[in-house]
Amino acid sequence: MKDIFLITPPFTQLNTPYPATAYIKGFLNTKNISAFQMDLGIEVILELFSKKGLEDIFCHSELVEGQPNSTNIQRIFALKDEYIKTIDSVIAFLQGNNPTLARQICSGDFLPEAFRFEQLDDMEWAFGSMGMQDKAKHLATLYLEDLSDFIVECIDDNFGFSRYAERLGRSANSFDDLYSHLQKESTYIDAITLKILKEKIEIVQPKLVCISVPFPGNLYSAFRCAQFIKNHFPEVKISMGGGFPNTELRSLTDVRVFEFFDFITLDDGELPIQLLIDNLQLTISNEFKRTFLLENNKVVYKNSTLQKDYKQSEVGTPDYSDLLLDKYISVIEIANPMHSLWSDGRWNKLTMAHGCYWGKCTFCDISLDYIKVYEPILAKTLVDRMEELIAQTGENGFHFVDEAAPPALMRELALEIIKRKLVVTWWTNIRFEKSFSQDLCVLLKTSGCIAVSGGLEVASDRLLELIKKGVTVAQVAQVTRNFTEAGIMVHAYLMYGYPTQTIQETVDSLEMVRQLFELGILQSGFWHQFAMTAHSPVGMFPEEFGVIPQTNEITFANNDIQFTDKTGIDHDQFSFGLKKSLFNYMHGICFDYTLQDWFDFKIPKTTVKPDFIYNSLQKEESFNIKPSAKIVWIGGKPLTEIFIKSKKGNSWEMIKMTFHDKKKTFEIDIEKEKGDWMLKTLEIISVHSDNKTTFSALKIDFETTFDDFELFWYSKPINTLRNFGILVLS
Repeated sequence: MKDIFLITPPFTQLNTPYPATAYIKGFLNTKNISAFQMDLGIEVILELFSKKGLEDIFCHSELVEGQPNSTNIQRIFALKDEYIKTIDSVIAFLQGNNPTLARQICSGDFLPEAFRFEQLDDMEWAFGSMGMQDKAKHLATLYLEDLSDFIVECIDDNFGFSRYAERLGRSANSFDDLYSHLQKESTYIDAITLKILKEKIEIVQPKLVCISVPFPGNLYSAFRCAQFIKNHFPEVKISMGGGFPNTELRSLTDVRVFEFFDFITLDDGELPIQLLIDNLQLTISNEFKRTFLLENNKVVYKNSTLQKDYKQSEVGTPDYSDLLLDKYISVIEIANPMHSLWSDGRWNKLTMAHGCYWGKCTFCDISLDYIKVYEPILAKTLVDRMEELIAQTGENGFHFVDEAAPPALMRELALEIIKRKLVVTWWTNIRFEKSFSQDLCVLLKTSGCIAVSGGLEVASDRLLELIKKGVTVAQVAQVTRNFTEAGIMVHAYLMYGYPTQTIQETVDSLEMVRQLFELGILQSGFWHQFAMTAHSPVGMFPEEFGVIPQTNEITFANNDIQFTDKTGIDHDQFSFGLKKSLFNYMHGICFDYTLQDWFDFKIPKTTVKPDFIYNSLQKEESFNIKPSAKIVWIGGKPLTEIFIKSKKGNSWEMIKMTFHDKKKTFEIDIEKEKGDWMLKTLEIISVHSDNKTTFSALKIDFETTFDDFELFWYSKPINTLRNFGILVLS
């Protein structure tokens, strides 16, 4: 018997657990509150995509009246025995348990193929750099997507690998539509979901079930699960939390919601859930934190406690126990190594800082706590948690799920990782700000950072200023260059349809993106059409941005707001062309196509000069080093040899230092006195040292014995070391 049962309802990700329940369980551990967690989505997927699961699906499709008549579905049904025969082997391969199957999959005659395989015109250029395992994962992904098409057309049109019945949760100002669906008979997917849920509840026997709903695509399943628990386990209390209620349900008034849930909590869940379990154990209503509940048949919002939310240093390390970590499925949807990070491999998820240190972007929910309450975590605490998670999960891959990771904290995190000699792989979300110098990017790479994603949004300086992004296109180019040259992949979030955006600005934005990809300083991207949200500056003050919102009565969800842009431009028409061009750019092709080639309607010619991004990269970084800049040596200890150098009858002692890094061996010759100083200094500024030495401290120390330090700093020996591991970190 457990106090709390934490559930993520279908569906989120195939390759790794959504981290919300692991975060909460880690916190509950610090309070000795017993909890069990499950990712119901992956368990449903594994039952569905199994030999028995497919046998049942094909059998069920035969019983459904009105046989499907699309040629694709007919083909899949005709090949049902091949799918049933191969499914368990394919799933095992995608779970990392059957790597030798890659050869059979790549042979071309192992997997049954339907519509999704028609896009495979040329696999060689797509996967030439990715290898057989990745090619096989991609083919296996297409195979699963074919089966998904069959399920959608024949079994359940709400199905999707990372969402279920998403349309019911999107902009649902009224609960009517969702409520109506919940009165209908359970779907085929529901039946599998509820069977697994029933078995688990009977084992766990919780007092409180907490259902985390991160996205609209989890909402219907959350309500269906809650409905089932109410009907079959009426003594169990049920609460909803997570990203969806945090952003969408802040104006909730519909009492019917509480036919399914007893509580709905907002924002950080640690203290609200602790108080819920306290109330249940005390059997009296006492204190609540940001909690909706029903009282006298009215929805009331209670925030009565005087207790403050826990600091990030107090919430504990996420706990992934109970989750089926070895059962997740790694898929590769497109042949792009950066893009595959979201779906391939299992990542431990952590947060460097609560909220966003920038907190100004006008399209973002900066009025809500998850953005506006900024609280960084100490680097040492973060690395402690990383070590705990490695021990707990056996995985050393980390995805830091920050809104925007702070550069200074990333620097300290990297230094701590290197100092502890940890071998980890990590990636995160950033702002493309100038703090990401060449040296900082080298340090991040050395610590195990393999990729960053960040918002370029609209590649127009006018719109970036309107958004209050705090960057320019030229600055973004320089930062993406710094990351790329350090060996860190870069993904850009791209936006079109921002209020007042003109057709010319959309075309120019695409040209900027084309140049970034052509120069190889951007590896991946994704176009999003602007959505106006209720809690962003645009949503709160639409008149300032030239948009007219569509006003509806709100009794249930309120986040995405329909609006009319005063420009009258139909931005939808650009969607296909923008995404098709980007798909090709990500594969390194079609840079010579005119922008007009991507659209079936007339567009204006770009006003961006063809060498704009190239010229932006020619600006040298400033030679002025701040006195407070930290100087760090990430290389090893050199081998030394003293020799005599003679010139014009004079001779003096020199030191030859030989350095070995992972790829090269290099040497520097320097006068012995300065060499002795350098050897001592390299130990002091070593990344493994506890010292934090600034540029001004080095200058003072050097000039107590020698002449001008800056002349020495720009000498050949130091320049050589700068290329091989002396970093200047502002």
